[in-house]
Amino acid sequence: MAAEFSKAVELGLKLSKRIYYGKDAATVSLAPPRKAEMTADTESYLPTAVMVYAEINEPGVVDNPDVPSYQPYVHGRCDPPVLIPLHMHAVSVEVDCYLDTAFVTVSGAWRLHCVAASRSCYCRIAVPMGEQGSVLGVEVESPFKSYSTQLISLEAAGDAAKAASSKDGFLIKGQIYTLRVPQATVISVDFFNYFVPQLSSLHAHDIAFVSILQVDGGTMLSVKVSWSQKLLYQDGQFCLDVPFTFPLYVLPMVKSLVKKEKILVNLNSGTGNELLFESASHPLQISSSEIVGGLLLQSPSLDDYDQREMFCFYLYPGKWISSKVFRKEVVFLVDISASMQRSPLENVKTALVAALLKLNPVDTFNVIAFNGSSLLFSPSLVPATKEGLGKVSEWIQTKFIAEGGTNISAPLDQAINMFSKTVDVLPIIFLITDGAVEDEKDICDAMRGHLMKGGLTSPRICTFGIGSYCNHYFLQMLAQIGRGYYDAAFDIGSINSRMGRLISTASSVVLADITIDALKQLDSLEVLARRQINALTAHAWFSGSKQLEEKKTPDFKGQKIIFLRKLGIGFGSVQATAENRPPEHAEPKLYETSEMIFKAASDFLWEDGG
Repeated sequence: MAAEFSKAVELGLKLSKRIYYGKDAATVSLAPPRKAEMTADTESYLPTAVMVYAEINEPGVVDNPDVPSYQPYVHGRCDPPVLIPLHMHAVSVEVDCYLDTAFVTVSGAWRLHCVAASRSCYCRIAVPMGEQGSVLGVEVESPFKSYSTQLISLEAAGDAAKAASSKDGFLIKGQIYTLRVPQATVISVDFFNYFVPQLSSLHAHDIAFVSILQVDGGTMLSVKVSWSQKLLYQDGQFCLDVPFTFPLYVLPMVKSLVKKEKILVNLNSGTGNELLFESASHPLQISSSEIVGGLLLQSPSLDDYDQREMFCFYLYPGKWISSKVFRKEVVFLVDISASMQRSPLENVKTALVAALLKLNPVDTFNVIAFNGSSLLFSPSLVPATKEGLGKVSEWIQTKFIAEGGTNISAPLDQAINMFSKTVDVLPIIFLITDGAVEDEKDICDAMRGHLMKGGLTSPRICTFGIGSYCNHYFLQMLAQIGRGYYDAAFDIGSINSRMGRLISTASSVVLADITIDALKQLDSLEVLARRQINALTAHAWFSGSKQLEEKKTPDFKGQKIIFLRKLGIGFGSVQATAENRPPEHAEPKLYETSEMIFKAASDFLWEDGG
């Protein structure tokens, strides 16, 4: 998908060379942005900020809408379409940071500069987001219509068949959301999984036909996109990383261009401590070497249907450079089924060896590789000595062979029984898998029983999912039961970094087993919105409760609906796991067409006017 999108942009930029902008036009490089920092040349044209593209099927429509270029006619069609980045005339970003969450809003104006005034084309929006990004809304305004988005449930939509056959709306590399602007009332998919755009203005006589908006050449589109993302906390400081780097080819071809950019960051740390803000790289840092905490109180507004009081209790660990973390007992459970072959397993091996080398000599560890059966490095935990780490590194390289099926229950039971059950250590299990299994609810029940019996000496269970075939809600639920952490890599290239960060975070505990007695007296308690949605979804999956599902179902009676492709983290696929499909096979295609047709399009594009 990433390579396909990048190739479409590369071809679109080549096609845009047909456009004549006049004698006074400025010269702008068509080179990709930050190419040296990309993972591969095939992905060098992926967006690094909110972008709008023209989808071009007919090369003949490409022209200056103000002054026709009278270029030679290009025969044939672009199938699949190529993408020409639109010229950006203004842009601003506003970020509101609350504790460890940032709410980002990007607003801008893009002009369809590459299509003749008498012609039109589809337009596509791409929204790259930061860590754990979640789209909150998209608004689009043209001279004649305006569009907005709204989140609804599949039950509210009432047409599962259309949802199953939807093609548009998807994530690229797990963090770039892209969609066309729809011409209908509501775009909807299952609430628990997906983002859903909605058109705000539609008349009754328009309902019978659903089509995609075509934009006339020369039209100025105003786009406003908002999303939430996490602030990463490491080494005593918060880091805000907002995708906001634009390539030169989005600049209008005029010499007297007045750049209109605005960046506004609002900070609400919740603490009275000194804050340090460095404008060069925009990091956020709490200057404190001690554990600090506080309680925030908020009453609901008068028009809020939920009149319960709100509070937020927080603890910051501070920058404890000289403090000691807990002595650890760690067991790594690694999926080596056939679907993990090549790149997924190689990335996991690299991250695993790096994590093992960071263990302290007082720590103990073990590694269990599993497919249909289990393969143990040692029958018991071994000290993290130089000799032991050398042996396990060699064992990983020789024994990690991707083959067979997937059995998660057996290695989990083996790992649970390895720990010493003493109070002065931090026992942790890391489960890494790319698959889903049929007995996931039984596994959760069994682990809950183990942990209730063991109490505070029970191991923490951290889970890491790879790709879309594993049940990410099972992994979230298992991590909740095990008082651990969950993370995932939907892009194979991010396995190493995300897995390494999960292991580092879970292994750096300075406070453990924190309880708040006052919460036991509350009749009901909910957490922050995004976490609440994920928690409700995981619990609804585990318990099969329809009440939890209905709790998130708004009323959209009387509205007509079109659907986007399912794009959420999802419940995985037991069938795909049983068939050992590689994680890469779950990635959607940008357009439903063949590579042969795509190559044919690239061959004819440059015969004339290139």
